[in-house]
Amino acid sequence: MVAGLKNSDSMENGNGNVFQLIVKQGEPTLVTPAAETEKGLYFLSNLDQNIAVIVRTIYCFKSEEKGSANAGEVIKDALKKVLVHYYPLAGRLTISSEGKLIINCTGEGAVFVEAEANCAMEEIGDITKPDPHTLGKLVYDIPGAKNILEMPPLVAQVTKFKCGGFVLGLCMNHCMFDGIGAMEFVNSWGETARGLPLTIPPFLDRSLLKARNPPKIDYLHQEFAEIEDKSNTGDLYKDEMLHRSFCFGPEMLDKIKRQAMEDGALDKCTTFEALSGFVWRARTKALKMLPDQQTKLLFAVDGRPKFNPSLPKGYFGNGIVLTNSICEAGELLDKPLSFAVGLVQDAIKMVTDGYMRSAIDYFEVSRARPSLASTLLITTWSRLSFHTTDFGWGEPILSGPVVLPEKEVILFLSHGKERKSINVLLGLPASAMEIFQEQMTL
Repeated sequence: MVAGLKNSDSMENGNGNVFQLIVKQGEPTLVTPAAETEKGLYFLSNLDQNIAVIVRTIYCFKSEEKGSANAGEVIKDALKKVLVHYYPLAGRLTISSEGKLIINCTGEGAVFVEAEANCAMEEIGDITKPDPHTLGKLVYDIPGAKNILEMPPLVAQVTKFKCGGFVLGLCMNHCMFDGIGAMEFVNSWGETARGLPLTIPPFLDRSLLKARNPPKIDYLHQEFAEIEDKSNTGDLYKDEMLHRSFCFGPEMLDKIKRQAMEDGALDKCTTFEALSGFVWRARTKALKMLPDQQTKLLFAVDGRPKFNPSLPKGYFGNGIVLTNSICEAGELLDKPLSFAVGLVQDAIKMVTDGYMRSAIDYFEVSRARPSLASTLLITTWSRLSFHTTDFGWGEPILSGPVVLPEKEVILFLSHGKERKSINVLLGLPASAMEIFQEQMTL
């Protein structure tokens, strides 16, 4: 049963033809766990509190041999079963007596919608760059939800296409898990759909990351520092925003690493370190920051192995911590690439058990959110195996975000069959994007 038209706007499908994507959405239903689950309040750690944003992703599946007529039913049935293990996802966000986010495990269920598109999947065009106008139709937004408390932690939409393929679109609240946790959940869901036991069952107890009593802040947490925008970049962002993706193949990535090492200042560097330094400089230049403008780089480090003891396998929650580096734009651009890459390396080295516990305690005392003024926030999905998700129709031919969560975010996604290339996705004001593009030719 399919009811109501959902946003139809025209777009070019890459062949220069203006194409109208129309998605008809069915009535949303609530999918509750298949068995009785625990009720009551479920603790979210301070690492969960900081990133309570909705992450929208899509997974595109082809189905040459096996028709996808029952895809919605199979995925919905598997969701019921997997929610028994991941029961907090069937609850609702609320505010605790301490004024923090907490989950009320009501068992109400995740929201599920089946939909139909008026075309073949190929006609959508390039989905490797975030495009909220088009890809936004492949995820279901709760009508009238004014804030995250009014949105269930998990909303799923299965859209069937004329070609027999289908897309799974997910809206998940980042406070429920980081990329690794989300990947483990979606892969567990796929295993359940194929009748397999969970390879990595979730470890649900987040009290491992409780703040210390009394809190102990041993580090200067500059990730929360508010930087004055002397360069008026805020005005630039009033222009039209452009979203682009830049693909860095293995040769180009090697070239950037060689460039970072050529002056002998660094003994070694990883692909992530070299690429982060490279795009930080390029974006700083593109935004025409003044030489004395401070610029901050923020990025997430996986704290799971860095905690002492390390977090248990399958930890359900955010095990990532934000680290940072701050310097003046003039210094960043005047010095060689090795300088920027060295700053990235120092920021990674800073992340120890002591630093992460201090960050947890800092939030306990200050309730601060990391400031994004004059900041670049790099988020890396290149090591996440979202492409291995299989609900019985093989691995997705494409997967990725619908939209970048903030204008300051740049996303690294692995790309290609061998996953040796990295797609860099970002949005910039049109004038800045032109300069950024020039910087991308090595």
